[in-house]
Amino acid sequence: MKSFALFSGCALLLLVGCSSDAPTAAEKKAEEKPAEPLTGRQALQQMFIAARAWAPDIQPIKLNSILLPELKAEPGKAAAWQATFVATSLGKARSYTYSSVESEGNLHKGVFAGLDQSWSGPSLTSKPFLMASVKIDSDDAYKASLKKGAEYDKKNPGMPINFLLEANTKFPDTTWRVIWGESVGTSSFSVFVDASTGLYLETMR
Repeated sequence: MKSFALFSGCALLLLVGCSSDAPTAAEKKAEEKPAEPLTGRQALQQMFIAARAWAPDIQPIKLNSILLPELKAEPGKAAAWQATFVATSLGKARSYTYSSVESEGNLHKGVFAGLDQSWSGPSLTSKPFLMASVKIDSDDAYKASLKKGAEYDKKNPGMPINFLLEANTKFPDTTWRVIWGESVGTSSFSVFVDASTGLYLETMR
């Protein structure tokens, strides 16, 4: 009986010790890192990995930032990004999003795939580019754009800044377009930066 009581007591102590060491749901939530905006290349790499499961020959054709009210953007970073990939073998395109938070407009935390669309091939204004051509990230592209846009930025404090990564016939390499404003169509000032070298290319007004 004494042995049994001693064994039971030890077992109880072990259970108490284990249960006290196990993190509670509240503790786990507290340990989670707060949501942060991220750079374009960081988001593109995550979406590229997911998109390769759709088609092994995919190539990105466009990447654009998405500003969200739930998470404030930082210089060169955004709360969410959208990338469009094309697959020549399928003759199709598919968009993916990567968001740091859940938001309206069908934006989900992490990578989320959209629907397939037909794709007829490269055009004069839009063509696929290699992942390896994106050596300069959006935060560095922003810094490069400020060398030409500092005065405009100072005159327009707090203006949203968006990013567009694409390849077209206007420039030989893939480019970042740093856009002061909600979109290309509504912007009165944007700067092109070479995504391979980080060099300034052109200012659009």
